[in-house]
Amino acid sequence: MTTNTLFDPRELESRVKTMYCEVAENPHGEFHFEMGRGLAERLGYLADELDRVPAEAIESFAGVGHHFDLAAPAAGELVLDLGSGSGMDTFIAALRVGPQGRVIGIDMTDAQRAKAERLRDAHGFGQISYLKGYIEEVPQPDASADAVISNGVINLSADKPAVFREIARVLKSGGRLAISDIVAERELPEGIVCNPTLWAACIGGAAQQDAYREMIASAGLRVVEMRDNPAYRFISENAQAACRKYGVKSVSVLATKA
Repeated sequence: MTTNTLFDPRELESRVKTMYCEVAENPHGEFHFEMGRGLAERLGYLADELDRVPAEAIESFAGVGHHFDLAAPAAGELVLDLGSGSGMDTFIAALRVGPQGRVIGIDMTDAQRAKAERLRDAHGFGQISYLKGYIEEVPQPDASADAVISNGVINLSADKPAVFREIARVLKSGGRLAISDIVAERELPEGIVCNPTLWAACIGGAAQQDAYREMIASAGLRVVEMRDNPAYRFISENAQAACRKYGVKSVSVLATKA
């Protein structure tokens, strides 16, 4: 696809599904991003919790930050994970909410959900359920979630304001949004934004960070904290170049619903 071709969200969806099917089925393959336990620990995940999570889920972990200290899931709560992938964050959340809590993972990629469901059943995480869905149209009722989490996924959406409106809709009053995502310090040029390969690699969809914050606020959520994640490293040449030129980086965000 040439850089002056109009952006096609359907092509983006196809590229993303193909890439994350590979992430689920061949986690030791070559990707534009780092994966696995070493990444998770460097980002801030606790080793003792990772020891209690299915190793196959950790192998397919492709997150960009850590935000469980911000989300602070408590016993008995309902946590919703948008773009739950092979399930590592849903398993971590399940440890936090306990057997009386619930965790619901939403993902559009069949192979990712199938892997997560297999691991859930094999390891006895009965409080987790997985649903096929899109983060722009979350299949959950209004005011149903205590916390919404997401890791490296919202940047892949072509309609981020819709994502944040959906998050605000499903959160209870006083609920928390805690996410890690890719943003840019400066607005990206059309040649990057219109390239679906760079979107699928978590670069092309990086919103300018002030605009990203404003999208969250416009949805009716109060941004409490936005912090950089310097431990996250881009590994492809394109990503590293974008990082240097446009300040593309990982951040974690905490926001609350009044």
